Amino acid sequence: MFYEELLTHFVEMSKYIFGDNLLGIYLHGSLAMGCFNPQKSDLDLILVVKNNISHARKIEFLKNVVKFNEEAPQKGIELSIVKREFCKPFVYPTPYELHFSNTYVDWVKENPEDYIEKIIGTDKDLAAHFTIINKFGIALYGAPISEIFGKVPKSSYVDSIWYDIENAREDILSNPMYVTLNLCRVLAYLKDELVLSKKTGGEWGISHLPDEYIPFVNHALHCYLNDETMKVDSKDKSDVAIGFADYMLMQIREEITLQNIDLKI
Repeated sequence: MFYEELLTHFVEMSKYIFGDNLLGIYLHGSLAMGCFNPQKSDLDLILVVKNNISHARKIEFLKNVVKFNEEAPQKGIELSIVKREFCKPFVYPTPYELHFSNTYVDWVKENPEDYIEKIIGTDKDLAAHFTIINKFGIALYGAPISEIFGKVPKSSYVDSIWYDIENAREDILSNPMYVTLNLCRVLAYLKDELVLSKKTGGEWGISHLPDEYIPFVNHALHCYLNDETMKVDSKDKSDVAIGFADYMLMQIREEITLQNIDLKI
C-alpha cells in the first residue's frame, strides 16, 4: 500500500494521544478505492472516538499531524474525528470533534488554539465519506467498520454529494478535472446507485454520456491518471466546460426530482 509506513506511524501516534478514547481509524478515498495517484490524491482518514477530546489533546494531535502531513502526498492528509454516537445510527449533518486538511496547515502552525476554537460544527461531506467507508473503507485500527458505521440514508448521501457539485457551472472553470469526474460519479449514483471513485466515475461517464461529451470526460480522466493539469484556458474550452456542467446539472436535477429526493435545489 502507498504510504504504509506513514499510516502505521500515524496510527501509533493517535493511539498514544487518545488512548482508550480512540475506537478506530478508517481509511477511505482513492487509496481505499484502488485509484490512488500521489500527484492528485490525498490521504483520507476518519478517526472515531467515544467521548469529547480536550483542547490540550487536540493541539498535541494537530502538531503531530502537521509533521506527518509533510511526508504525505502533494495534497496532504485530510481527516476528521467524529464521536461514535453520530456514526451509528448516522446523524446528518454530522457533528465532528476536529477536522484537518492541507488548506489549514499555516493556521494550525501559527495559532492552533484559535484553529480548534473555530473549526468546529457539522460537515455534510461526512455522509459521503461514511458511504465510501461502508463500501470500500479499510480499518487501520480498532473495531470493524460494521460495528462503528451505520447505513447512510440515500437522501443524506445525495444531499452531501449535491452540496459538493451545486456550483459546478462556476467551479468547472477553475478546477475542471475534479468537477468533471465528480459530476460523472454523482450522476452514476443517481441513475445506477453506483458508489464510484473519480476514476470509475469518469469511466462510467465515457460509457453512458452522449458522444459529444466523451472527449471532454476522457481528457479529464487522462489528466487524473497522469501527472497533467487540465485547463480551460480559451473561450472555446470554457464554452465546452460550461456546456458540460449545464448538461450534467440538468440530468442530476431531473433524477433528484424523479426520485422524490427532498433537496433545496
